[in-house]
Amino acid sequence: MTYRTERVMIFIDGSNMYHSLKNNFQRTDIDLHKFCERLLDKRRLIRIYYYNSTVGRREEPERYQQQLAFLDSVKLTPYCELRLGRLVYNNWPSSSPYEKGVDIMLTTDLLTHSFKNNYDIAVLVSGDGDFVGALQTVKDTGKNIEVALFGKERTSVPLREVADRIVPIDRRFLKNCWK
Repeated sequence: MTYRTERVMIFIDGSNMYHSLKNNFQRTDIDLHKFCERLLDKRRLIRIYYYNSTVGRREEPERYQQQLAFLDSVKLTPYCELRLGRLVYNNWPSSSPYEKGVDIMLTTDLLTHSFKNNYDIAVLVSGDGDFVGALQTVKDTGKNIEVALFGKERTSVPLREVADRIVPIDRRFLKNCWK
């Protein structure tokens, strides 16, 4: 197998990915290793960073156990770093929890590795427009940005515009990426 020489880092917004899979494909049992191999497209992987928040054990015991099993599989993915923020439960269950610290961790890693020249191409798996400024900063350092998006609905137009390349995640892309 011939590999291209571009050095790639993949940055995955886990919550965004989970909800996109659930909403667009009605399943969430993704094989992260296979999914990232498809994103790489025979380029050289440097590292995968997977960001998420841990579900409250007391607040959501069943979902907590499911998430724990998935996060264990993330930890077993080669060259993958798991970065965890936290969910804040205010007025639970009448109000949904919200993430703390995840977007800033992803942004910090994206920028730090760019400034250290650790990659040529950053692949962001997220439809969150909050990352536009960080992606533009990475581009300004001479790096390329690819954004993997699940459908056009609920994905940021400015995020699409800042990307050098959009990788559409559809049924065809995911064909062999399920567990």
